[in-house]
Amino acid sequence: MFKFSFGEKSYLGVDIGTASIKIVELENSAKGPTLKNYGILESRGHLERLNYAIQTSGLKILEEETVQLLQILLKELKPKGVEVAASLPAFSAFTTLLEMPLMSPEEISKTMPYQIKAFVPLPLEEVTIDWLPIGEVEDEKGIKKQQIFLVAVPNEQIRKYQTIFANVGLKLRALEIETISLARVLTGGDPTTSLIIDIGARSTAIAVAAAGNLKYNSQTDFSSNALTQAISKGLGITIPRAEELKKTRGLTGTGGEYEVSTLMMPYLDAILNEARRVKEVYEKDYQAKVDRIILSGGGANLLGLEKYVTAELGLTAIKASPFAKVGLPGEITSLTAELGPTLAVALGLGLKQIKK
Repeated sequence: MFKFSFGEKSYLGVDIGTASIKIVELENSAKGPTLKNYGILESRGHLERLNYAIQTSGLKILEEETVQLLQILLKELKPKGVEVAASLPAFSAFTTLLEMPLMSPEEISKTMPYQIKAFVPLPLEEVTIDWLPIGEVEDEKGIKKQQIFLVAVPNEQIRKYQTIFANVGLKLRALEIETISLARVLTGGDPTTSLIIDIGARSTAIAVAAAGNLKYNSQTDFSSNALTQAISKGLGITIPRAEELKKTRGLTGTGGEYEVSTLMMPYLDAILNEARRVKEVYEKDYQAKVDRIILSGGGANLLGLEKYVTAELGLTAIKASPFAKVGLPGEITSLTAELGPTLAVALGLGLKQIKK
């Protein structure tokens, strides 16, 4: 946890994950977005109780515990900014990529309520919808169509987030699904079509993005914790000890240590199978090629992961480097390789407010 001193207006990006909360404070200085401070607080509950999570794919979030964790982080950070953009996990929203005839924004607004009925299993009055124009494509007849990424979030979920931030004295200005934030910070200004694999503690978000735009969105419940559990059961050791082995050995163990790697591989392969499916569906449905893989989330720091993913999926896999979009104080530069994947969503949220 670091804090630096600056003088311009700053904004908070808050990433509430399934087992941790990450905060970055960005300053909109004359030199552009600059990191002011950051904090990461992980709940130990997900290691001690395997069914524990701050929030789950059942659209539930532990409000009281989340408030407590935020209060701890804010007490240490003492941020100057109070305006927040916060993340929603991919599993807490309904998303789809639509292809529609070219039309004005006003016409799109009138059409969306009808579009949403086709894929959201909730009444319209119970969700809030938003959409992002992605680009244009031509169909097999040469007719131009526009691509629109549609998002629907249950109002109950929005109210919970509003209550949480009000209880810690922050102003919630925006909610955004995590993969949109990742697309912004990891592919903004870069047209390379990228398959993003964001490996969290309790779930893995998988997305296709290019030029800062989210193109396709999916997720799987296989996650970093599944790898830890596999080591624990396979070696007959405690979860905390298994977590330590995972971090220190990763996929690079040799000799007797190679067993740690082999125990994790079936679960890692399950993540990669979903990533492979997403890639194939995207390339088939949208007639566009995926060119690279970006590994994000805390799980991206698994030793040897980039090499393994490159070999398994046949595309170059790189670790997320979101700090490329943000000015940094010298004190933190040596930590960016490790912190980047973990803070990527929070950084994307901070940039959303500065580049609005």
